[in-house]
Amino acid sequence: MPSPVRVAMWSGPRNISTAMMRSWENRGDTAVWDEPLYAYYLARTGIDHPMAAEVVAAGETDWRRVVERLVGPVPDGQPVFFQKHMTHHLLDEVDRAWLAEVTNCFLIRDPREVIASYWRARASVTAEDVGIPQQADIYRHVERTTGRAPLVVDARDVLENPRGMLSALCGALGVPFTERMLSWPPGPRASDGVWAAHWYASVRASSGFAPYVPKVDTLPPELAPLAAACEPSYRWLHARRLTA
Repeated sequence: MPSPVRVAMWSGPRNISTAMMRSWENRGDTAVWDEPLYAYYLARTGIDHPMAAEVVAAGETDWRRVVERLVGPVPDGQPVFFQKHMTHHLLDEVDRAWLAEVTNCFLIRDPREVIASYWRARASVTAEDVGIPQQADIYRHVERTTGRAPLVVDARDVLENPRGMLSALCGALGVPFTERMLSWPPGPRASDGVWAAHWYASVRASSGFAPYVPKVDTLPPELAPLAAACEPSYRWLHARRLTA
């Protein structure tokens, strides 16, 4: 496989993105970076997020320096660099030219499930918070500027068939699949962002991908219009998803 392989996985919140990070980190040949642009995003927007002050203090708030590291030498000289990104962290002022230097992959999830989960963690939620319209926008940008269709993976497909989907994803990325990606030791990681104390209780207790359980029936009725507004972007991406 060509080295290094930089996998920029673009997700929204309340997805399986942290479990995916665990999966890749457990390979043994992969460096991971947890939400590189989060501190920049919070410092630039001033949005009220849990542990915002701690995140800003611990992270890099200059997006240019973040990008330099994303496309620069891979930590520890590893052949694979897995970058876990939230789509809403990529603000419009960030020059997107660097996206051509990484392999972009989009991790999608049914917006009804995303919003229901996010609503339980925060009192308010908007389309910008869940990042689904931004996923479609970034996808189109990458396809337009590189001439290649990026990869799309649906969280439900992964949970229903972890081995098959991870094998397919590795094949599409040109890296060997390993059974080590299917499980990992529970507990915290040094690679976790400082926000893990608030958000990562479930994944820290996990040792692998949990079976898929439908959760759309937990969506509050007042948030149904928001889910409907995100649905076209999700369906557009879903039609382009990788299958096992």
